Amino acid sequence: MAAEFGCSHYIRKCKLVTPCCDKVYICRCCHDENEDHAVNRRAVTELICACCGLRQPVRATCLICQTRFGKYTCLECNLFDNEDKSQFHCYDCGLCRIGGANNYFHCRKCNTCLSLRLIDNHKCVENASRTNCPVCVEDLHTSRTPCYVPKCGHFLHENCCQELRKNGHPLCPVCEAPLDNVV
Repeated sequence: MAAEFGCSHYIRKCKLVTPCCDKVYICRCCHDENEDHAVNRRAVTELICACCGLRQPVRATCLICQTRFGKYTCLECNLFDNEDKSQFHCYDCGLCRIGGANNYFHCRKCNTCLSLRLIDNHKCVENASRTNCPVCVEDLHTSRTPCYVPKCGHFLHENCCQELRKNGHPLCPVCEAPLDNVV
């Protein structure tokens, strides 16, 4: 069996050369956890093959050893992953999602991908995911943490919602509607 490469976020066979600081990281998350700034994944133009070490333009396979950098490769997002997470690129969102495109739809008003179970069963809030979580203040749209959508339509992270409930706060922090009233 071939050796696996990667980090706690992704299994892949390449490293990214970050244009903001010209440092090498396995992924944008590793960069962002170790630097005082975030990398724009779309600005990355070079990567390094983890098998032969060649620094080269971003591509799906190595120029020299032909190593495929990820079973899932998205050259729009510069995302490479050898672990099957049913990844798909949503052109309307402008990023890759996990969970399988056949399980989601893109709500044009909310401006995000939502579970098919919500297709005719959610309150549209314009650009609902293009805000920060009202609890942890992390960007919801690009977050790797799953979102929770109560009936009021205000998005928050699932783990933040669980923490609110655990601490006796069963209401939406934005509009004070019940959080347990989920679609």
